[in-house]
Amino acid sequence: MPDAPLPATVSAPAAAPLPPAAPWIVVKFGGTSVATRERWDTILRLAASRRAEGARVVVVVSALSGVTDALKALCALPPDERVAAAGRLTERHRALAAEMGLGRVEAMERWLDSLQRAAADGPGAGGELAWQAEVQAHGELLSSALGAVFLTAKGLSTQWLDARTCYAATDLPFLNERARLLSAQVEPRHDPALAADLAARGEVFITQGFIARDGQGRTVLLGRGGSDTSASYFGALLRAARVEIWTDVAGMFSANPRQVPAARLLTRLDYEEAQEIATTGAKVLHPRCLSPLREARVPLLIKDTQRPELAGTEIGPEVREQAPSIKAISSRRGITLVSMESVGMWQQVGFLADVFAHFKRHGLSVDLIGSAETNVTVSLDPTENLLDSDVVAALAADLARVCRVKVIAPCAAVTLVGRGMRGMLHKLSAVLAEFGQLRVHLITQSSNNLNLTFVVDEDVVDDLLPRLHEMLVRAGALRADDATLFGPSWQALYGRAAAAAPAPWWRAARPRLLKLAAERSPRYVYHLPTVRAHARALRASGVIDRLYYAVKANPHPVLLRALAEEGLGFECVSPGELAAVAANVPASAPRLFTPNFAPRGDYAEALADGILTTLDALHPLQHWGRLFKGREIALRVDLGRGLGHHDKVRTGGEGSKFGLPLDQLDAFLALADDCGARLRGLHAHLGSGILDAAHWGEVYAQLASLAERIGSIEFLNVGGGLGVPAHPDDLPLDVHAVMRHLAEVKRAYPQYALWMEPGRYLVAEAGVLLARVTQDKRKGAAHYLGADAGMNSLIRPALYAAWHEIVNLSRLDAEADTLYQVVGPICETGDVLGSDRRLPASAEGDVLLIANAGAYGAAMASRYNLREPAEETVIE
Repeated sequence: MPDAPLPATVSAPAAAPLPPAAPWIVVKFGGTSVATRERWDTILRLAASRRAEGARVVVVVSALSGVTDALKALCALPPDERVAAAGRLTERHRALAAEMGLGRVEAMERWLDSLQRAAADGPGAGGELAWQAEVQAHGELLSSALGAVFLTAKGLSTQWLDARTCYAATDLPFLNERARLLSAQVEPRHDPALAADLAARGEVFITQGFIARDGQGRTVLLGRGGSDTSASYFGALLRAARVEIWTDVAGMFSANPRQVPAARLLTRLDYEEAQEIATTGAKVLHPRCLSPLREARVPLLIKDTQRPELAGTEIGPEVREQAPSIKAISSRRGITLVSMESVGMWQQVGFLADVFAHFKRHGLSVDLIGSAETNVTVSLDPTENLLDSDVVAALAADLARVCRVKVIAPCAAVTLVGRGMRGMLHKLSAVLAEFGQLRVHLITQSSNNLNLTFVVDEDVVDDLLPRLHEMLVRAGALRADDATLFGPSWQALYGRAAAAAPAPWWRAARPRLLKLAAERSPRYVYHLPTVRAHARALRASGVIDRLYYAVKANPHPVLLRALAEEGLGFECVSPGELAAVAANVPASAPRLFTPNFAPRGDYAEALADGILTTLDALHPLQHWGRLFKGREIALRVDLGRGLGHHDKVRTGGEGSKFGLPLDQLDAFLALADDCGARLRGLHAHLGSGILDAAHWGEVYAQLASLAERIGSIEFLNVGGGLGVPAHPDDLPLDVHAVMRHLAEVKRAYPQYALWMEPGRYLVAEAGVLLARVTQDKRKGAAHYLGADAGMNSLIRPALYAAWHEIVNLSRLDAEADTLYQVVGPICETGDVLGSDRRLPASAEGDVLLIANAGAYGAAMASRYNLREPAEETVIE
């Protein structure tokens, strides 16, 4: 049951005593979660609710937010300033006690007195580091003492527990004195005696994160992420039912949401994946805290203190069969690469031992390693090393005695994390191509097959990560459609409240669709009101002067007539499309002809009918110049880049056959003058499936800049490519934002009419493909589900790796608990409509619905294998 919101004030209800064998639940709260009365009310309710489950509870708390940093700063102050600093911390804690309605808290006052004495006395015989550990431990001692009194006063009897009496730091040989005292390590094991002792003492305990005791009885700190680690230690010691980390976010995400707002909540991870994500950049959880839980098989939950109703992230053993998926893309900044090269290292015994001895001598921990016959390159992570210029220079000087050394900084490590990484490489072609445009200094693939890391220049990361995340989703490598792995996006959870997306039209039309499928399948069904609604949405702003429908998306006569009624013109790429438009819409409807590498006769036919024709090469003017004498023409230019969800839909840049390169513009203008043709418009279309609202404004501005050079231009055509969200939780293209960007540019260039030619945006969501299940088959780990529609009816998945939502319309609201490879009847391995789709257990005759199939479905169909493609039906 989700945790409910808190009332303004709370008290814990009385409960029956627990039996001795009652399970344990460990709940940990960070600094912001213990800093206000409101947050302590949350802790009270959560601790009481866990007790109400029939469990004993250990509450682990951090110091109040900012207190640990203040204590560190106190340790660095001159002796005459330390007492005043301690006094400021005293005032803050007393103020919080007053806010909590507690007055003077004697248990807290004892620790405040202890802090004042430590500040006044300074380091003693134990040394500077031991004194620092003792001083910094006071943050958690104070917050836990305050919390014990508050929880008890509110009716939840709570025992204060000194964490230092429960486990001891391990004296590891590779740790120096600083690490032993300020970044200690513990190796906890299940301790039935401790569990029994605590059970005899009470039911709810509050204790400290971050601190422990060593073999000499000294207070030691657990270092960065110490409170998370403390919670996991208690979880392992008590063999808890679960450990809960309460923080200010809902859990771990598929990327850093501050860089990638579309990052998805990770609802389920295994221990190893979570540790890799934490190690490679995620800040929500410290990687050290997972090892004790993995060994004890204790699950861990990450939850949002302010939004306890959110599901959060659950981390535990991997027991459920699932399709391989990249779970996250993460990054670490400030990486320093050290490249060491020497011909003499090849097969030289002990060379690496000698080299790494220098790293050890300078106290540097190596992270990534890449090697060749004559080169070894390693990375140094600033989170694990003190990387000032003096240390790196000293290291380089030592290494220079045995090899050539090159230091490369600042760099960033970009890591893809997911179980079975090597089995997903075939889905990463777009990602690898993206890295191919950058300076990549190092690539490593982990031996545990959980990550793939690229080290690049630090300054490219902010722009790179959102693109890579989108590519991974679209390629199906990051399986955001699988609700058992991924939850909502950061935007959906924490962004500005957006209007809830309406249910797709086909849900309400389900009975009618099932009837149509029973009459005949496979079958395309188009919903005419959806087509009209999309057309009106583009026209509503009044920014676009002329809208043309890209007929190639779907030339169905009923759709053409409806779009003509909505006031659209028609953009055609062949004589057949021109004929289809002529046969179905009034002659007054504007039309464009934009062929590509078409024969001479196509141009002649269109020009003879008086249709404005777009050129995108020099050849027509060079060789057929007389065709264009006295004609108005448009020019499609290549702006040097392509966009879209797949390389086959990117229609700009050197890899695309479309558009005139800008370095040939002057030659084109000269040929047009020689032929007596008048260049009236400029056109650019960079690709399909674009969801960046600013894109068309950028294209408009670039075309306007070119138009000013030319002088005869009257209109600018920014093409189409307006993206349609594929996955159910994808955010739709913000059409209002598109229009705002276009309007802003239009104000700067009012002399040019603005044209646009969308295709898929108008009809994709209006169409579905209905198919019937034919049979199923298990083959190794794969479970195939056959349908009577295949790539002959819908080729987009095979051609573009396009993702279409697939549902079992016959069992629409049944639990989707079976993982299928949805395939068709065509004799091709590529005849796959959807890979790794979770559907209800399906049977022969069930109706499958493939969504967003109104564009480039029937229009690209064939009779391959001599199978008839799907019929088409239009409904109102």
